[in-house]
Amino acid sequence: MTRYIVRRLLGAIPLVLGIATLVFVLVNVAPGDPARMYLAPGMTDATVDRIRESMGLNEPLPVRYVLWMTAMFTGDFGVSFMHSRPVLDLLAGYLPRTLLLSSCALVIAFVLGIVLGTLQAVRRGATDAVLSVVLLFFYSMPSFWLALMLILTLSLYARNVWELPFHFPASGEVGVGYGAMSSWGKLVDRAWHLFLPALSLSLVLTAGIARYMRSAMLEVIDQDFIRTARAKGLPERVVVFKHALRNALIPIVTLFGLYIPMLFGGTVFIEYVFAWPGMGRGIVDAIQNRDYPVVMAGSFFFATMVVIANLIADVLYAVVDPRIRYD
Repeated sequence: MTRYIVRRLLGAIPLVLGIATLVFVLVNVAPGDPARMYLAPGMTDATVDRIRESMGLNEPLPVRYVLWMTAMFTGDFGVSFMHSRPVLDLLAGYLPRTLLLSSCALVIAFVLGIVLGTLQAVRRGATDAVLSVVLLFFYSMPSFWLALMLILTLSLYARNVWELPFHFPASGEVGVGYGAMSSWGKLVDRAWHLFLPALSLSLVLTAGIARYMRSAMLEVIDQDFIRTARAKGLPERVVVFKHALRNALIPIVTLFGLYIPMLFGGTVFIEYVFAWPGMGRGIVDAIQNRDYPVVMAGSFFFATMVVIANLIADVLYAVVDPRIRYD
């Protein structure tokens, strides 16, 4: 297993470098001049040239590429044009919030998806039909549109129209007066603000996972070893959760590696909609302000996390199914 992981990590290096190269080229050949984003009215062309030189934009594209790649190997991702701070410091502030949001959404999606898919498989009929319609509804909608609908209903309408005793925050990471709260109050406030963004990300994924889980369970519960377990007189819950569920989880593990790119892509929109101060929102702001170093570094980190997530999915195969071994 260790040798397999090392080989996969070594094989991932050219992939990550290729993605970094592609991002660098696309960002730097895009129309627009970053220097002109930070000009005051009436500045001369000589001033523009000095600003471009300070940004490192006067060098030819191949030279800038070599300089950027060389610095990246030393952990130097440059200085943000917009914030005048090292990019690594900015990402260090963005990344924990994005990982928190993504992790919560992933846990919610897989737990709900596995439970609902299993329920559909063992309760065929009305339950299966109703859940299929509901899941198809969520599966067919974009996550950013779902986010707007959740804000409209569970935040704005719940507070102003329905006048419910509680409503969820429409944006932000923490509420007013967060600094004066107790430790428990801070935890509850963060969870309260995290709920809608995580739910927006997870519901679309939940629908897909549930459909895969239903198909996998239907295939497993008709096999001979399940009939043998029932013939021995085992309780139905033992047959379903101990014998059928573990075997049905094997194809679901593949979704972990496939859904990570979708999850990170979704955070870009969800963080912007909810004003969540994560890497997705930071990259969107950087794109709008042509902050090249932040865009390139953020894309590089996203690509690296996707590669690592796919490796974790492969390792989980051996955890779920002991018959699988990597030589």
